Formats: sequence, C-alpha cells, structure tokens
Amino acid sequence: MYPILQGMRIVECASFIAAPSCCLHLLQMGAEVVRIDPIGGGPDFNRWPLAESGASLYWEGLNKGKRSVAVNFGSPEGRELIAQLICAPGENAGLFVTNFPAEGFLSHERLSKGRSDLITARVMGWADGTPAVDYTVNAAVGVPYMTGPTHSTAPVNHVLPAWDLLAGSYTAFALLAAERYRRETGKGQEIRVPLSDIAIASMGHLGQIAEVQSSGDRQRMGNTLFGAFGRDFQTADGQRLMVVAISARQWSGLVNCLGLGEAVAEVERHAGVSFARDEGLRFTHREALFPLFELAIAQRGAAELASLFDANGVCWGPYHTLSSSMASEPRLVSGNPLFSEVAHPSGLTYPTPGAAATLPQSERAGAKPAPRLGEHTDQVLVEFLGLSSGAIGRLHDSGCVAGPHK
Repeated sequence: MYPILQGMRIVECASFIAAPSCCLHLLQMGAEVVRIDPIGGGPDFNRWPLAESGASLYWEGLNKGKRSVAVNFGSPEGRELIAQLICAPGENAGLFVTNFPAEGFLSHERLSKGRSDLITARVMGWADGTPAVDYTVNAAVGVPYMTGPTHSTAPVNHVLPAWDLLAGSYTAFALLAAERYRRETGKGQEIRVPLSDIAIASMGHLGQIAEVQSSGDRQRMGNTLFGAFGRDFQTADGQRLMVVAISARQWSGLVNCLGLGEAVAEVERHAGVSFARDEGLRFTHREALFPLFELAIAQRGAAELASLFDANGVCWGPYHTLSSSMASEPRLVSGNPLFSEVAHPSGLTYPTPGAAATLPQSERAGAKPAPRLGEHTDQVLVEFLGLSSGAIGRLHDSGCVAGPHK
C-alpha cells in the first residue's frame, strides 16, 4: 500500500469483482474505502472459494483493508441512512462506487440531491441496463470460439474474469479523472462502465473488429500465439514450456541456442522469405517451423533448456499449477515484496497482495486484513454523520444497522 491518495474517501455499495476491485485498487494507493453491505451480507458474501470455517476467501480477498458497515437495505430508514453516508460532507468525499442498477434508490439523480458535486462510478452489465456477468459478456463477443483446441467446435470459457478485472481498473481510472475534473470545476457527475463496452472496446483496440470486417472470424489456434512464433513444447523429461519469439533478438537467440540456424535457413530458402525481423512470417510458416523446434526441444531436459534460454535472451516460461508455481518461483510470491503474511477473519493467515504497482521512491506498506461484516458500523456513523451513541443504539434496536458479523 502507498499513501498517494491519502485523504480521499470512497463509499462502495457493490458485489462480485469489478466494482469491489476498483475500490481495492484505490485503497491500495491510500484512499479510505467504506463498504456498505446488507445485514447478513450481500450476494457475494458466501461466494467460493471458502475456508474451512465457511468464510468466503473471495470476499476476503476483494475487501481487504476496507471498512465495513452493515445496513438494512430493505427499509426506508436504512436506504436514507445509506444515502446520507454516500453524500456525507468533506472536500475529498462524495465519491461513490456501485454496481446497483442505474435506476432505483441508488440512482445518481436521487443521490445528487443530497450532494450536488457527487461523483458516482457505476459498473454495469450491458449499457442498456440488461444484467450480465463476465462469462455472458465473453460469450457475446466471441472469445470462447477463439479459445481451445483447433479440432473442437464447442465454445471454451476462459477461467480468468478478464472483463471484470479490466472494468474494475478502468472504473478506478475514470473515477480519478472525474475527481480531477471536480477539483477544477466543482461539478460532480455519473460515470457508467458496462462490462459489454469494456469487452467490445478492448476487441476494437486490438484490431479484432477490423480483422473480422476484412477477413472474417479468427480461427482457433490452440496454444499457438496468433501472429508471431509461440507455442507450448514438451521437453525430454516430460515438462511443457511456453516459448515465444516476437522480437528479432528473441528469434535469433532461440534459433542459435537450439542449433537450428541451418535448418531455419533452409525453410527460408524454400519459401523465399526471411524470418529475422518479420514475426508475421514466422506465424505464416509455423507448420514448417514447429517440427524443427519440437524435435530440438524434445531432445533436451527442462533444466538444460532453462540455462540455454536464459543465456540467449529467449522469452519462455514453464507451465505450472498455481501451487507448484508458488513453491518454485520466488519472484511470484515468497520473494515478492508485493506480498505480506496477514491474518484474516476467516481464521487463515496467508500471503496477501498489496498494490500491484511499485513506487520506487515511496515506502511500501503491508497489506491489511479484510474486515468482519459490519465491523465499523458504529465508528463510521459517528465520523461521517456525527450521530450520538443514543441515536446509534436506536438504529441497532430497530434493525436498521448491525455490528460485526460473527
């Protein structure tokens, strides 16, 4: 964690990945985030994976370091209290992140009546308000028909929620842009970030919409890298390595360290091309090149190849499960200052990531644990709204708010 956004205060009413990850990014750069949940937890409070205690490691991971307030979303008094917390005064407050519907009690139009300079960042499914999640958006933009074995005709879902994660990061960026605009003009506004728009815009940025218009849908490539030389290869001792050669240096290093200079030159003479600086040609002629590299790699063990590749500037990586990677690659977790050992409410202590960015001129603080649901209810009501202990007690007695979830 870093202190560069210290003083900024964000209220979050959200579930699942995109909006909570937005606030997590901002928190890890120093912002204060207060998450408001329904009493008993929202729809993601018990989401898998779970600890043996039954606590959601998913919820714990996305909400570490945040303060937690539990409110009855179903009561008029609870909804009014939520609006007051969102619109609480403060020069660096009035920042709200949500994935609730654009219409309803958390609409920007209604909330901004309590604070005219309110900034609302709203993650959505489709821009028209139709609900969607990462998997359904991914299906809509065609990625599952580009993923998987070349011989398959069935769609293959990707296990990484890419559009959720991109939407969370983009929403954090957009909120900071709106906050800067507010500082210059005094004006608040609503920002809407639909997963569908993040997905289709990303496809456009990568040239794939133009590709479809000009040459049709991209065919499946299996583990082959589209447009350059890259694929998985099996070593003599049965390990699989991903080997990529995009730049001229990567290509020359790979060819030289495997002793394939003459064999590759023969392919070039036969095809009338040069692979030295054109990655696209290496892809075009992959069927002639791959067997050469398959044979050369299959004759060597993984340790020998690792030494050769590293000495020659080859871009490569072994295939691991997450557990084996954590054990064998210290750059990822055990030797990475990004992580610190943190005890969480689930009862587990485990390596916990902080801010993914490194600021070399700033001291990195360790990650913080997730809160217990409702852990900070009373504290936030005092700090934000100045409520007395008697007023807070009445809210508890009426079932409007709740304290720490056991």
